[in-house]
Amino acid sequence: MKTITGSKLYDYIQCPHRVWRDAYGPMEEKIMETNPFVELLWNKGVAHEENVISKLGEYLDLREGKMQDRFMLTIEAMRRGVPLIYQGVLVYGNLKGIPDLLRKMPDGSYKPIEIKSGMGFEGVDDSNEDEEVGKPKKTYAVQLCLYIELLNILGFSKSKRGFVIDSTGKEMEYLLDQALGKRNKQTFWEFYEETKEQVENLLNNKAQNKPAMAGSCKLCPWYKSCKNWCKENKDLTNIFYLGRAKRDMLNEDLYISKVGEISQLDMAEILERKKKDKNFLKGVAEKTLSKIIARAELLENGSGAVLYRKLNLPKVNYELFFDIEDDPTQEFVYLHGVYERNGEVERFFDFTARDNSLEAEEDAWQRFWNYIRLLPKDDFAVYYYSHHEKTTYHKMQRKYPSVISLEELSAFFGNPNVIDLYKIVLSDTDWPLGSYSLKEIAQYLKFKWRDESPSGALSIQWFNQYLETREEKDLQRILDYNEDDCKATMVLKDELERLDDLKNI
Repeated sequence: MKTITGSKLYDYIQCPHRVWRDAYGPMEEKIMETNPFVELLWNKGVAHEENVISKLGEYLDLREGKMQDRFMLTIEAMRRGVPLIYQGVLVYGNLKGIPDLLRKMPDGSYKPIEIKSGMGFEGVDDSNEDEEVGKPKKTYAVQLCLYIELLNILGFSKSKRGFVIDSTGKEMEYLLDQALGKRNKQTFWEFYEETKEQVENLLNNKAQNKPAMAGSCKLCPWYKSCKNWCKENKDLTNIFYLGRAKRDMLNEDLYISKVGEISQLDMAEILERKKKDKNFLKGVAEKTLSKIIARAELLENGSGAVLYRKLNLPKVNYELFFDIEDDPTQEFVYLHGVYERNGEVERFFDFTARDNSLEAEEDAWQRFWNYIRLLPKDDFAVYYYSHHEKTTYHKMQRKYPSVISLEELSAFFGNPNVIDLYKIVLSDTDWPLGSYSLKEIAQYLKFKWRDESPSGALSIQWFNQYLETREEKDLQRILDYNEDDCKATMVLKDELERLDDLKNI
């Protein structure tokens, strides 16, 4: 009998295919070696849980022993009315749950508590941390629902509520009979029931689904296996920005499954049918469909990148190609890298925090702004890739207002010479690539990173390693990686400029 667990429910929400592939996929294609960044996240999660537990006072510890013995001890403890149980086991039929904590409530029932190293709610605004904002995360909610269902079946609970202790140590209440959102009236409990049914069908091979390519796949042990499948089958998710949901809709509504089949579509016929049937290609507008067709043709024909409008990038003496490295597990920015080009002269500047103290983070950021303020006004341009830098810097301004005022920071990013190249790539270009990440595009343009495994996630792991070893070689690996990221941004900018110049011919 295949068992439904909290981790399987979590995996399904992250990737609907993962559950089936773990059970029936080609195991020889699964990467068994743990990704260093995933291991870092795991270790930080364990450390956070241990820190929370150390402050709880008395509790019954049931983390050791065989599963069946732990289940019996958990039932016995709840019957005795033990106030707090750590790592108890709940089992019924094909359901199994191991909640971090089981707390006895005033009415004698028990409620599950999960300890998480992320924020308790999603959609939390860092600028309003003291306000009740955000909503329950589906990944956390389904796990709590599983534990609550088991408690209900076993006779230790009746209500549909649980709790999450998040990375800040705050305890968040999850009311699981509330709606998923203002527009989506399905409750979290109904969503759990639906998810549980899908997981059960996949585990028992009553249903199968296909791999898909997405930005979140790279840390999965099945990444290479699924990528190869998508490539060999010319799956529609090879098309940039066409995810699993749209792929499945195109499969079902248009009876197409391969990239090459998209060019055969009759746009006029599709639009006419959409007018008559509101559920046909629901949510896929004409503009979106046109983009899909254009990108599919580029992929299929292997032709070069396309620029759709004149860019007229600034002509200045100083060009700065800019990239930051930060650790979201600590909410800490440890490196601001700038590759400066002034005519024929090129050089790399790093503004690095050499430890993870607030003083070091603030000092590195201060040095970055000191450098920016020395540049000749109106004779420099800054290029970066993605909104992450801008978003992070606004968070840092709230954290270190003495370094730079909000007005000066807003003026910096409002300067037309400070340019997010990702916005240009996304709205004004297309490439014969399945991903428009900086690494994919730069490698397509023949740029090579010096590191054999260049990765922002691994950079975080390298920084944490440096904090432990204090070895200069560990720090240098981060600096080399960041410098190459900055150079890759320069390579992309130069290619966009080349494409722009071709429009004058």
